[in-house]
Amino acid sequence: MAERKQNILIIGAGLCGSLLALRLAQRGYNVNVYEMRPDLRKVDISAGRSINLAFSSRGNKAIKLVGLEAQVKALCIPMHGRMIHDKNGDTFQSNYSGRPDEYINSISREALNALLLNEAEKHDNVHIHFNRKCTSVNFENTTAHFKTYDTDEEFIEDADCIIATDGAGSTLRKSYYAGKKFLFSFSQNYLTHGYKELTILPEGENGYKIHKNALHIWPRGSFMLIALPNLDGSFTVTLFLSYAEGKYNFNNLTNKQRVTAFFEEEFPDALTLMPQLTDDFFSNPTAPLGTIKCSPWHYRGNTLLMGDAAHAIVPFYGQGMNASFEDVVELDAVLDANESQWETVFSEYQSVRKKDTDAIADLAIDNFHEMKAHVANPIFKQKRKLEMALEQVFPEQYTSKYALVTFNADVGYRHAMLKGRAQDKAILNLIANGTIASNFKATKEALAPILEQINSSTQNILESDRIAGLS
Repeated sequence: MAERKQNILIIGAGLCGSLLALRLAQRGYNVNVYEMRPDLRKVDISAGRSINLAFSSRGNKAIKLVGLEAQVKALCIPMHGRMIHDKNGDTFQSNYSGRPDEYINSISREALNALLLNEAEKHDNVHIHFNRKCTSVNFENTTAHFKTYDTDEEFIEDADCIIATDGAGSTLRKSYYAGKKFLFSFSQNYLTHGYKELTILPEGENGYKIHKNALHIWPRGSFMLIALPNLDGSFTVTLFLSYAEGKYNFNNLTNKQRVTAFFEEEFPDALTLMPQLTDDFFSNPTAPLGTIKCSPWHYRGNTLLMGDAAHAIVPFYGQGMNASFEDVVELDAVLDANESQWETVFSEYQSVRKKDTDAIADLAIDNFHEMKAHVANPIFKQKRKLEMALEQVFPEQYTSKYALVTFNADVGYRHAMLKGRAQDKAILNLIANGTIASNFKATKEALAPILEQINSSTQNILESDRIAGLS
């Protein structure tokens, strides 16, 4: 417990902010949270931009920390693998792991956020204020300037420290940049693709029109469609498409006839599942996809960036929310050793965390290319088939890059990236040069020498990367 109940001001009551408020309240701090949007428990604020979340072990580690594992599990739908749809409507499933207990979960952003807000507000030392937009932060004086939406009232709040979890458009991060009081590095890189949310409605009462326990992907090389299940039998569908390139793009899909023609040509089986497609398409916004990196995340012991405010990533590894939740776990661990010594806490937190958030940002870009194209590539299919076999036969000795990232919460993202990339390169090289035959037998006797070759090649690649300064 803190020696005195210090006052923490959190900007943003999204997933990261509400979890952080709950955990800091459990530690005994007085917490005030200010959110610019209305209370999502009372008003629908998704506006066609929800992108269902893929909840996995890193996020669950944070949920365990605050004691909500059972409540969150009730909101989850297990997804054991990717269900790949080709243009003919044929499907095949590519599991995420050869170990049966490793899978990701589809979960509603709104339902999870509402649960965290409810749990945070059970604490007398937490107060959450909605419709309060932060317009600037004086990070030297530890004060934040707000405007109330319904009355236009402006006011200033101070605290012992301010933590910004206000997303990719963070006001605190903008104040760092605009303040020019210290050396602040910032990059914002957009993909040439954007996304649009669509829907597959339920079949009757909570009936699923396609396989419930999978993440569905329609990979088409330079673009793709994905669908994640919801508890009510519907699927949240997301189209990822270039703004300007290709025969069909967001800039030229300007009428219902052209949108229908696009889906008839590229996603005919999905089209039959979405009779309301064109209504959704023109009702919901097209939104950009970007990566944000910055440094430092903190100013002395006064202010700190967390979650997307510090490290927004594209959604293709399903790790955005998991990474933000892991932020809370990592900050909590630093607090254990340096309770309320904010400058030490923030400095130590960034030193252990930033290398991992940079890594998952890069991995998410990698997975974008994998999902829209590589999953349908024969050599990639062979690699995944081999990895599934290795994880089934040697569950303690082999772990794929995907499993390292998604199911191993005690392995840092950077370590998972370096080892996983080297392992991928080793396997692809061994397949390409014929060392691993496509008709391998999934037995211990047959796989043992293959595993030895993969491990040896992986270590050689890692050593070469180390010498070259790439790791």
